[in-house]
Amino acid sequence: MTYKYFPHTEEDIREMLAKVGVNSIEDLFSEIPEAIRFRGDYELPEAKSELELRNFFQKIGDKNQQFTCFAGAGVYDHYTPSAVPNIVSRSEYLTSYTPYQAEISQGTLHYIFEFQSMMTHLTGMDISNASMYDGSTATAEAMLMAFNASSKADTVLYSSTLDPKTIAVLKTYAHFHGVKLVSLDSENGVTSKNDLKQKITQEKVSGVIVQQPNFFGIIEDYSDFADICHENKALFVMNSVAADLALLKTPGEWGADVAVGDVQSLGLPMAFGGPYAGYMCSTSKLMRKLPGRIVGETKDQRGQRAYVLTLQAREQHIRRQKATSNICSNQSLVTLFATIYLSIMGKEGLKEAAQLGYDAAHYLCDEFTKTGKAKLVFNQPFFNEFLVRVENRDAFYDKAITQGILPGVKVGEDLLLIAVTEKRTKEEIDTLVALL
Repeated sequence: MTYKYFPHTEEDIREMLAKVGVNSIEDLFSEIPEAIRFRGDYELPEAKSELELRNFFQKIGDKNQQFTCFAGAGVYDHYTPSAVPNIVSRSEYLTSYTPYQAEISQGTLHYIFEFQSMMTHLTGMDISNASMYDGSTATAEAMLMAFNASSKADTVLYSSTLDPKTIAVLKTYAHFHGVKLVSLDSENGVTSKNDLKQKITQEKVSGVIVQQPNFFGIIEDYSDFADICHENKALFVMNSVAADLALLKTPGEWGADVAVGDVQSLGLPMAFGGPYAGYMCSTSKLMRKLPGRIVGETKDQRGQRAYVLTLQAREQHIRRQKATSNICSNQSLVTLFATIYLSIMGKEGLKEAAQLGYDAAHYLCDEFTKTGKAKLVFNQPFFNEFLVRVENRDAFYDKAITQGILPGVKVGEDLLLIAVTEKRTKEEIDTLVALL
């Protein structure tokens, strides 16, 4: 065989070349200019033993600098119980693809069912789908749900206090689906209710999207927002950090029609930005508008508990670009991770972790502002994340990096968005304050 790891025999290659009408492999690639063709030998190392290979990659891994993380902005450094990755790796669960053949996918369907059940409790909604790709695309899918639910209204309003990354995804989806996106103004870091009242009557609005806590970490008061939306026949969509809902008023309690967000905060490692998974929950009225699929529980002919794909929009598989959504798979492996995390932590564990982050964030904010070199930008209630204006921000940021601390996320020219989770200790917080 010409190539050690290719399955084709010399006879196979001759038959394929004859089929396309060329004499050799060289002739097959003759259209590639000689100037850009690589003719040398690959710099491949000699074979290594398992021990040598482990040492080799350990040296590469040691080049990574481990930071004490105070950065957030949608991705948070939460603790993952050691049992989670061990249970996730069990063979009856270990898959990341859609369980089309329900009868042989009971393990996968079981945990998706549990995930849906837990997310409805966490969000206060009636229905949850299997999962979404991530929080941003889940929000965009909710926008399309609102848009497609109305035959006349082509406008979706979104709060300017949403995460800019989510807004960017909304704009991309809107551009290719004909949705008119209009931003709602903010006042002192929160969504302007007056602007909502004004724009929802001026435009033909099918949906309104807000975030809780918002991008600045502020806990917004969305009283009357749902009523304003429903009076104007628009859906009320709320994006939330999943873990924060352990303590905060749920989207269901705010009167939301659709609740979306990312599950990264449910014990998923930051992992350089992914993979994560999104969640989408809704009222039962919108069940058939949900993209993706819903797993249900039933009994088989022997009376034993069994899990099935209860609802899935087949048009997604066959109508392609004409479908209401093209979410045909789900982040099942990541969903499993979040499900195991939720089951291990339980209600009280989730509340305790959220409370620790909340208390630590407020302690850090108080200590920061006491120095006189940092000032809270918005005088609003916040959860575990806050925005401060820091004197000589870039110099402070660089100084913290040299000390192995990621002090937050830069916003604008002199602002710093700082997040604190249950992992951050008082000693780590005091060290950061001392650097300021």
